[in-house]
Amino acid sequence: MFEALSDKLQGVFRKLGNRGVITERDLDEAMREVRIALLEADVNFKVVRQFIAQVRERALGAEVLRSLTPTQQIIGIVHQALVETLGGERADLGRSPSHPPTLVMLVGLQGSGKTTSAAKLGVYLRGKGERPLLVAADVYRPAAVEQLVTLGQQNGLEVYQEGTGARPADIVAHALERARRGGFTYVLVDTAGRLHVDQEMMAEVADLRQRFNPTEVLFVADAMAGQDAVRAAEEFHQAVGTTGLILTKMDGDARGGAALSIRQVVGVPVKFIGVGERANALEPFYPDRLASRILGMGDVVSLVEKAQETIDQREAQKLAEKMKKGSFDLEDFLDQMQRVKRMGPLGQLMQMVPGMGALRGKLDFDQLESDHFKKIEAIIYSMTPRERRHPEIIDGSRRRRIARGSGTTPQDVNQLLNQFREARKMMKVLAGPRGRGGFPLFR
Repeated sequence: MFEALSDKLQGVFRKLGNRGVITERDLDEAMREVRIALLEADVNFKVVRQFIAQVRERALGAEVLRSLTPTQQIIGIVHQALVETLGGERADLGRSPSHPPTLVMLVGLQGSGKTTSAAKLGVYLRGKGERPLLVAADVYRPAAVEQLVTLGQQNGLEVYQEGTGARPADIVAHALERARRGGFTYVLVDTAGRLHVDQEMMAEVADLRQRFNPTEVLFVADAMAGQDAVRAAEEFHQAVGTTGLILTKMDGDARGGAALSIRQVVGVPVKFIGVGERANALEPFYPDRLASRILGMGDVVSLVEKAQETIDQREAQKLAEKMKKGSFDLEDFLDQMQRVKRMGPLGQLMQMVPGMGALRGKLDFDQLESDHFKKIEAIIYSMTPRERRHPEIIDGSRRRRIARGSGTTPQDVNQLLNQFREARKMMKVLAGPRGRGGFPLFR
């Protein structure tokens, strides 16, 4: 989402870095370019004005221009200002101060991804050891009830629903009774959405909020909608009293202004961001990590967390033992490649690696991932189980048969085998007693 903004900001800092000594005039020129970049990214103009004033004041007040590394210090000040604009600290999801279940209401406009976000939040909470109950309280759009039920079935989550004939308040009351009897710790209510903000919609949501006093009222905003999403979030907050935000479609190609503006304009924290269609594509929102990605500094912490979520520790230990013995085979190779795919699109992962953002414009990571992974999978799936476990038996005739079966060439098969052999040698060295004790992902 922030590709254009990230490229422009990095261009500004490269230009400053090439000058060596930086004057106040250079700083003003750089801040003008940063202002333009933020406005072009559809960031709220008041937020931009406050951001630029803050960065300039800190840069001059700290006598950055006289330091030995002025550009690096300016980048640090911009990073800190971005973090503060995005909310500063990570805001956790609340929990009922008395007895479970914790009631969470999801509100927002139709088409923002509210129903999908309810299911994703359920998957996220279950991964944290909670027992979530989804509640279909959008009785005005029949497809919403069906959609939530389907998502629940697909992801093994229980959904409470009474169709479209009941009153939303009755549905929520009955769902809370079900949750208490069933030992659920969170109740996630998917409320009705409209195509635009209207008084009837606000009155119903406000009534639910007053009657049930939920711990959280999360406004689900479509980040692709830009400042329209910010205005809708502000109106909901004033009328209902929201406690947090979920930004959806953060993996899209919009300019990103909503994400950078919404915290400052609305005054409540962003708690989660949606980064894809998969059920696990909902991430806790960390302002410092997003600021680092925007500035091309990477996000290694999130990358490691994604790896830990994907890799089972017992399986990792078995794999480490195979690496030590040199018995890592093509079935293991395929399994690890598929685990990497489950971590998310390659383009997103590369943004988390420091310095890799600069290659984004030169390489289409997602297309590279699609083409390369598909070819590798096709080649390995065209082998017999014995060939996968003992690739050393693959001779010329076997290579030709595998190539025909995978729609590739014998040269492609040979290249994969050579790369695999080199990788296995390196793994054995790294996992051995004189190595580093295994790859970081396995530690």
